[in-house]
Formats: sequence, structure tokens, C-alpha cells
Amino acid sequence: MALLMAAGVMVWVVNAVLPASPTPPTTASDGAHSAPEAGTGQEPPTSPAPTDARGSPAPQAAGSSAPAPRAKYVENGPGTYRWAEGTSSRAGTGGRLVRYGVKLEDGTGLNVHQIATEIDGILRDRRGWINSGEASFQRVDSPPYDMVVHVVSPGTTDKLCGAWGLDTRGQVNCASRPDLVVNVRRWIELSDQYPDRPADYHALIINHEVGHVLGHGHRGCPGRGKPAPAMMQQIKGLKGCSANPWVYDEEGRLIDGPPKP
Repeated sequence: MALLMAAGVMVWVVNAVLPASPTPPTTASDGAHSAPEAGTGQEPPTSPAPTDARGSPAPQAAGSSAPAPRAKYVENGPGTYRWAEGTSSRAGTGGRLVRYGVKLEDGTGLNVHQIATEIDGILRDRRGWINSGEASFQRVDSPPYDMVVHVVSPGTTDKLCGAWGLDTRGQVNCASRPDLVVNVRRWIELSDQYPDRPADYHALIINHEVGHVLGHGHRGCPGRGKPAPAMMQQIKGLKGCSANPWVYDEEGRLIDGPPKP
């Protein structure tokens, strides 16, 4: 197990989530997680599902680049959840279909329907992983799941990630097959690299962590003034690159950099 930590950095613990894929090592970085198995002993979905046109990408991640009012969240949540209800259309047409669910811990001050809609938009964007052809995505509200996104309090993040030996200190995220754990502190407070840019920073969280789920490791800055890869630990510093939340640019070119441990 590789463990890469930095204050305020998302932690990634990666074990490929796709059933027929080899399982990469557990790790920590810009986002990661582990939690109870999806669909077992949890509250039933309670919010309506978004609908999208036949898998066509959204041009922008859901949300606004303007500052959003900050929700108030509890430091230590109760460990109970609301699930996003409904099934989205398939995002992308190539590769393995990843069925995923979204669950939100009570006490976060957020809305599970809004979060699920934003995640759907990120995964549907042609600048994201669907452009790679290795996977497509569909949100569902019942098992089987290939991936579950947990959005939880800092304290619950520590409990879930700590189950794999990770010390998230209430500050970072983590991921482990088949789950992604998003610390609500990062979702709401963002990072120094993305001030007042919630839509972009949320896109980075999801793209970075889904990249780990698909088996991709960390990348470095490709050169001063160039966009940072989505798989770069941008919260640790941009190293001369410019902040960028997307895997591909507008012309469909991969935004890549040298491999990092």
C-alpha cells in the first residue's frame, strides 16, 4: 500500500473498482475513501433523480464559478445517510460501464440531489474520463454498484479512511474499492488553488478520485505555465502549472505529466 499524505490534500486509496480489472494498490492523495458496502443497511433513497439526454456530455461541470454560500456542517456526523434516488442516462459509450451511487451523510448541510446532479455533470463532461474510452458511467440507486461516492463529515471521513490505516486528520479525502470518500470540509471550503471556484474544484475532486478507481496514478507538472493534470496532487502546490480540473482539454487532448510516486 502506497500512502501519500499532505495537509488539505485528498487522499486516494486505490483498488480498481471494475470487476474484470486488476486491483491496483491502496493509496492516498487528492481524494479517497472506504465505507460500508453500498446498499446494505442504509436508509433508502429520498431525493429525486436528475435526467440527462442520452449520454451527451454537459459542456460545463454543474455549479457556478462564483462563490457559493457556505453550508454549515457538523465536525462529527451521525453515520446515517441519504441516497440520491433515481437512475441517470449513461454517460459515454465506450469501455466498461461503471454503475455508481451517491450518498450524503446527515448533518452536512448539503442536498444529496444537488450533489448527485453535479457529479453526474462532471462524469458526463467530454473533458473527463469518458473521453478516454476506458469507461462510461451511470448513476443508480440500488445494487449492484461498481462505485459509491460518500460525502461525509470530517469525523466520519477519519473513521472510514482509518479503517484502511489512513490518517486523514479531518482534512482530506480517500478512496478504496469500491468507494470514494469525499470530506465535506474540502467540498465546501475548497483549496487555495481554487479560491471561489467550487465547480472547478469539485470537478478536480471527482476526476482525480475516479482516475484512481480506474487505476491511474499521480502525475507531475508537465512544464511551467501548462495546465496541471487532473491526476496531479494540485493541493500540494502547482509547481509552475496552472490549476486545471479536467483530464482532457477542449480539443480532446490528454492533459498529462510525468509519473509521480
